[in-house]
Amino acid sequence: MDNQAKVIDIIHRVTGNAVQIDPDESLFDAGILDSFALTDVIAEVEKEFSIKVPDSDLTPRKFSSISRIVSYIEAKVY
Repeated sequence: MDNQAKVIDIIHRVTGNAVQIDPDESLFDAGILDSFALTDVIAEVEKEFSIKVPDSDLTPRKFSSISRIVSYIEAKVY
């Protein structure tokens, strides 16, 4: 499973929402994520990819779309 598929799976598990949007579309505007679910998604991303997201990075802008989340993970992992 590639990173994008893993992120989609995490968002689906946390929110229970189907994630059938363009990877660049805002997860917030699409109603898939809200600020409460974002913290749970980030916690799951940390576990899945063995990374630590510092408090300074906890902004909705950095995690607003699937593409942004994947880019963030790849910058931390690779």
